[in-house]
Amino acid sequence: MSPARISRRSLLGTAAVGGALAVVPGTASAADTVALPPVDKIPARARLVDHEIVELAALLRAGKISSVELTQAYLDRIAQLNGPFEVYGDNGLYNAFVRIDAPAALAAARAADERLNAFRRKGEAVPLLCGIPMGIKETVGVKGMASQNGTAAFAGNRALRDATAVARLRAAGVVPLGLTMCSEFSDTIIGTFSGNAWNPAIVPGGSSQGSGVAPIARLAAACLGEETGGSIIFPAAINGATAIKPSPGLVSAAGVMPLVPGYDVVGPIARSARDSALVLSAILGHDPVNDPQTLAAPSPFPAIPTVPRPGRKPLQGVTIGIPQTDWMYVNYELKAGVPPQSLYGAEHRQIFTRLGEQLRALGARVIEFPGLDMTDAKVNPYVGSSDVLDTVDGSPISPSSAVIHANRYEVRYSEAVGEFCASGVPSPASVAKLTEWYGRRSPTETAPTFASAARVQGGITAAVRYEGEQRRRTLIANYTKALTNAGVDFMLVMSVADVVGRRAGPEVSLPVMRAFYQVPNALGWPMVSFPVGFARGLPVSAQFWGPRFAEPAIVQAMIDYQANHPEHHTAAPLDPAAVDRKSTPKPAPVPPNAPTNDPVRTDEVIRKAMGR
Repeated sequence: MSPARISRRSLLGTAAVGGALAVVPGTASAADTVALPPVDKIPARARLVDHEIVELAALLRAGKISSVELTQAYLDRIAQLNGPFEVYGDNGLYNAFVRIDAPAALAAARAADERLNAFRRKGEAVPLLCGIPMGIKETVGVKGMASQNGTAAFAGNRALRDATAVARLRAAGVVPLGLTMCSEFSDTIIGTFSGNAWNPAIVPGGSSQGSGVAPIARLAAACLGEETGGSIIFPAAINGATAIKPSPGLVSAAGVMPLVPGYDVVGPIARSARDSALVLSAILGHDPVNDPQTLAAPSPFPAIPTVPRPGRKPLQGVTIGIPQTDWMYVNYELKAGVPPQSLYGAEHRQIFTRLGEQLRALGARVIEFPGLDMTDAKVNPYVGSSDVLDTVDGSPISPSSAVIHANRYEVRYSEAVGEFCASGVPSPASVAKLTEWYGRRSPTETAPTFASAARVQGGITAAVRYEGEQRRRTLIANYTKALTNAGVDFMLVMSVADVVGRRAGPEVSLPVMRAFYQVPNALGWPMVSFPVGFARGLPVSAQFWGPRFAEPAIVQAMIDYQANHPEHHTAAPLDPAAVDRKSTPKPAPVPPNAPTNDPVRTDEVIRKAMGR
């Protein structure tokens, strides 16, 4: 029997797309028109893999290096530092890539070199990213490669076709190296399978953990991550990468293993803001056949900035707000009612204060403002609300679950996994695990089933779904009003605000973190993460975030900051020495109360923490 195949968007073959993906070219942007640095002005780097994408693009176009040479350099480092593939656990080294396809990568590199040669000989147009090697998160479909969402339970599942974002990267001449590790079922923002880029014994962040590690460890020039609630931002922040979590609809989510359709987004994780901006420019754009949500994006979308603004005050006229009701988890316990910055670790608090001063020196107005208190049900009737809008098959339906269940039903979220389990491909143990995860146990049942899950997901009435969506829109309007009343353009926060723990240590993995880190996803607002310092040898990162489709503003501010303070994003970790894998401690299990990436599950954590 041939392997069963599950689409990374609908979980079932061609159910969501009705055939081959109709890839619509991305919106015209700065990606192919940015001025490349003259080759003689490119800073000297210790290694070829230390160059940023803009620098590599200039070297490739000038013929100073070849894509094959560059790709082989990354493949060599992967062979040296990644450790064994197909290990959903500690493999002794970085474990950033769960699998690669070296022959296909080198073939793509040779094809890129042919395009670059034609550019030099005949002046034929060539995309700026042509020849750049990248990694792709395992939840994002790469045609013919196994797609397992961080678990061996999905062994036998192969992507039928490229996800739209991957197809656009291929069209731009990008060289896919392989698939990067993600948390099992994309569930945890802590991440346990990969080793942190600065110290493999430290937690890497999740769920896009491999995509956060690989660019900083110099195993790829950049990667695609995918987020439902923190999965791009947390690994980027913890590894000191620079990342963009876009607004839903800016980048097609077609070909992605869904967690919550409508929340799920694909975005770049790289070393610099310019690199991330260039990748985002290549993958954004409308995809009406495969992802109608992209029709919500402006047309044409404003060009994503790729160069810093001139002058000593590039942020002049920008107001950046620091929300004072952006409550924190301390050891996974909600600490509301006090300014969040007062709970930051001492080193993080000092760096955050310095960052504010640096932004002011660049011309920004940086102010503290109330923000929106998510623990106040009067202004937040959606996230974490314990209100019961209906009861379906014995299960109470909250406002957020009304939206999430209905969205999942539309992509046959549980039904398709049931069909995969019935195909005979997965083992009995895998079927049991998938049923436990994607199925449901009703009050009258003794074991979970896919049919039970489908009954709840499909049992949300139009009226209840409408009520959930209206509450979500009310929250969006209230948060927008909070910024407008304070005259704030976008916000500045720290998602991770103390030194993170070891993968196998007794300490808490994320001792201080934003309690409502999933709010940008519930609102549909973009967020960027960028490194701003170091504490005890590990990177410290900050985030800008603001209203939907504010990417040009927050990306530009990030680029301006890095142009004036390059010391953070250009730093490189030392390569780890080879270790005795037999003596390597295994990661500790994720604590049962640790935050997950599933909004339904996290709502339960939030409600408990809030006593609601």
